[in-house]
Amino acid sequence: MFQTNRRHLLAGAAALGASSFVGLPARAAIGEKKDKVKAAFVYVGPVGDYGYSFAHDQGRKYLEKELGDKVETNFVENVAEGPDAERVIRQLAQGGNDIVFTTSFGFMNPTLKVAKQFPKVAFDHATGYKTAANMGAYNSRFYQGRAVLGTIAGMMSKTGEGGYIASFPIPEVVMGINAFTLAARAKNPKFVTKVVWVNSWYDPAKEADATKALLSQGVDVISQHTDSPAPLQAAEQAGVIAFGQAWDMSKFAPKSHMTAIVDHWGPYYVDEVKKLLAGEWKPSDIWWGMKEDILEMAPFNDAMPEDVKKAAQDIVDRTKAGEYDVFTGPINNQAGEKKVADGEKIPDADLLKMDWYVEGVQS
Repeated sequence: MFQTNRRHLLAGAAALGASSFVGLPARAAIGEKKDKVKAAFVYVGPVGDYGYSFAHDQGRKYLEKELGDKVETNFVENVAEGPDAERVIRQLAQGGNDIVFTTSFGFMNPTLKVAKQFPKVAFDHATGYKTAANMGAYNSRFYQGRAVLGTIAGMMSKTGEGGYIASFPIPEVVMGINAFTLAARAKNPKFVTKVVWVNSWYDPAKEADATKALLSQGVDVISQHTDSPAPLQAAEQAGVIAFGQAWDMSKFAPKSHMTAIVDHWGPYYVDEVKKLLAGEWKPSDIWWGMKEDILEMAPFNDAMPEDVKKAAQDIVDRTKAGEYDVFTGPINNQAGEKKVADGEKIPDADLLKMDWYVEGVQS
């Protein structure tokens, strides 16, 4: 579990507990039909990050739009991973919510602990791997989108050097760095990815400083696995290309923003709440991607050359068709040693614990 330095809104959660949840009727057990579902969401960053937390909140709004008066939602933003998360999740479970969606990797263990204490509440945790009788897990194959970004980077970079603003060295982030680099090197075998770790999901100042440091080292492509538009804005100022994170961030860098991975959580949230309403909810354990439409790409920048657009779209189309997997060998590790044999694919179980870097990564 990683402890972040972001501020959290425990006071907001306490206020929810003091006001919104007074006088609610006894909660129906999981498996019983419900006339209405109350759903809570816990975000690691602000809903205004225009990145990962923003994307989850767009999913929450989609849920409200699709189910109308069958669902009532609430959320707490800026929740730090660790003990503070546990307190917030417990308050939401105590406050009459039928399901609690906890949306960051570091919320996994706190969610599991609280789930065991509230067997009548359903819990869903994003990007983790632990489940329980009343706790599911859901994830997106973000790396599929990173391969599209890497393809563009490998074709458009003039220096053959890309910069990557990374949050924490967890498998999800390592996986993304590797996918980006493998796809870039498929177009330019000499391409290298220089990584700077900021140890935060959302810290615009740190993200901007990291971007400037990478730019000073000669990179001419910026990618990120952090949630603010700051890297894009720094890239725009420097006149280099860049990619958004979790949502279309083109308005922050209309010239530099080539595309972005877009997290499309809404349909999953609708499906889960419908199951609760019907008394059919059971803990899921899904890892979906482009094929299931939980992940898509933002529109390509008009300034992208046509051959680059075509190559990027080809990766999307082949991924959806099950014809392309960026983690297919031959793959060498950072030291240049053969890690994956020709034609072999890295199994999901190994991807989910990935702790090594491919050739071309400078971390």
